[in-house]
Amino acid sequence: MHAIRFFLTEAVGSAWRGRGAALLAVATIALSLFVLGVFLLLNANLQQVVSRWSEAAELSVYLADDVPDEALRRIDEMAKASGMTDHIEYVSKGEALQRFRADFPDLGATAGALERNPFPASFELQLRPVARDAPGAVDGLVTALSGMAGVADVRYDRDWIARLNAVIRGARITGALIVGILALAAAMTVANVVRLAAAARRDEIEIMQLVGAPFAYVRGPLVAEGILQGGLGALLAVAAVGATYYAARLRLADGLVDVTGVGLTFLSPAHVAAMVVGGMMLGCIGGYAVARGVR
Repeated sequence: MHAIRFFLTEAVGSAWRGRGAALLAVATIALSLFVLGVFLLLNANLQQVVSRWSEAAELSVYLADDVPDEALRRIDEMAKASGMTDHIEYVSKGEALQRFRADFPDLGATAGALERNPFPASFELQLRPVARDAPGAVDGLVTALSGMAGVADVRYDRDWIARLNAVIRGARITGALIVGILALAAAMTVANVVRLAAAARRDEIEIMQLVGAPFAYVRGPLVAEGILQGGLGALLAVAAVGATYYAARLRLADGLVDVTGVGLTFLSPAHVAAMVVGGMMLGCIGGYAVARGVR
């Protein structure tokens, strides 16, 4: 405990003496971790939206005009016999027009002014969870339904959800590269700041070495200074991410619920802890890189 107290005391004193450079290091770490936090926040909320939409994914079977009742019965029986549907609903042309007017009131009058109803009748199939996890089986059902008499088109929500997942994966990789570059810059900044502190304490370090002070007491304050700067930067980043989240929630929450069906959520405690520990680790790496050079 005495050693840790000594390390922290020396680190705080050194950081205060070189507070301008230390603030630069703290700000650099805060920026890199803020970017990481924003990516984590976006990823968590996008995954929540995708999960919600995946659960509500439907297979829509659009019908040609004037389909005979016998063809409708066969399509309905085919869907039920597949064993992959939880619920099947028939939507007539009139019901489809009413839904459009309800969902898009600004365009409802335009649709009503047309000479004929442009919306096709359809079957809406709510799939069972086991079917949603078996894309091959759903593809087979889509192919079978597409070839039946009276079917004009078959659309499955999972297709565009899969494309959305691909976009999210690409954004996640890009974000990881950006965060990695910023983290490297942060560690290098901390190393340079700690190196300046070590240079300022050169006489003190030489005296400690002459009197036989253990290397731990010589190097420990340098590592502790890096950890201190990293921890402060991480706390600033968490605060900035929190402010960004609450600002977005005040401005966008109601609209997002209407569009996506889910509300905004903040980072989990595990993510927050990972950001703080990550900042301290960046600082530790920078401080240790300098401490190793002290002989």
